Amino acid sequence: MTVRLTFLCVPGGGATTGPLFDDAPLSTHGLHMAGATRTTLLPCHELALRAPSVRCTQAADALGLVAAPEPALRDLDLGSWRGLALDDVAAADPDGFTTWLTDPDAAPHGGESVRELCRRIADWMDGTAPDTGHTVVLAEEAVVQAALIHALAVPARTFWHLGVSSPVSFTRRNGSWEVSLGRLPGEAGEGGAFSRSATLVRPRRADWTPGTDQVLPGHDLH
Repeated sequence: MTVRLTFLCVPGGGATTGPLFDDAPLSTHGLHMAGATRTTLLPCHELALRAPSVRCTQAADALGLVAAPEPALRDLDLGSWRGLALDDVAAADPDGFTTWLTDPDAAPHGGESVRELCRRIADWMDGTAPDTGHTVVLAEEAVVQAALIHALAVPARTFWHLGVSSPVSFTRRNGSWEVSLGRLPGEAGEGGAFSRSATLVRPRRADWTPGTDQVLPGHDLH
C-alpha cells in the first residue's frame, strides 16, 4: 500500500523568540502566520504527528491541528550547544564548529551527529505502517533535511546543502520514496507560516572561517 508523509517545516532560529540552538517558542509573527493560513494549509489526512518541542506544539495549536507527539521526530540533539547562538558557538569552539559543518559523523557538542539524526529519521520513515494513509508531520528543519537525505539516497554530507520550503511530501511505493516539493499560500512577498525556513549557508570560498556563516531565509537549495 502507498504511504504518504507531508512534512511542514516549523521555523526555528530567527523565527523564534529565543537562541538559535534551542527549543524556543515561535515569534508573534510566526504564530500570526500560522493562524492566518490554517484554513488553506492542511491537506486531507488520516493522521497528524508533531515533534515533541514547544514550537511544534504551538504551531499545531495555531493551525487548529490535533497532532500527537512523536519522540522519534525530535530535533537534532545539540548537546552542550543547546541554548546558544550560532555566532557564540563559532567563537567559543571554532575547530569543533568547522568539523560539525563538514563531517556528518562529528558531534563536538556531545549530542547527536548529523548521520545519527539521518539514521533515526530513516528508521522512523521506513517503519511507518502501510495502512497509515496520509500523515501530516510538523517538525523542525533538521528533521525534514534528514528525511530528504533518506528519500533521495544522497550522502549525509549533503545535509547542510539542503534548504527546506514547506510542504515536502514523501510517498512510499514498492519500497522506495518519492519526493514532492511544494509551497504554501501566504501573504504577498512573505510566504506562508511554514513556507520559508532559516537555512545555514556556508559561503563557497576557500578562505571561509567560522563566524562568517549567515542565516538566510527562503533558499530552497544550496
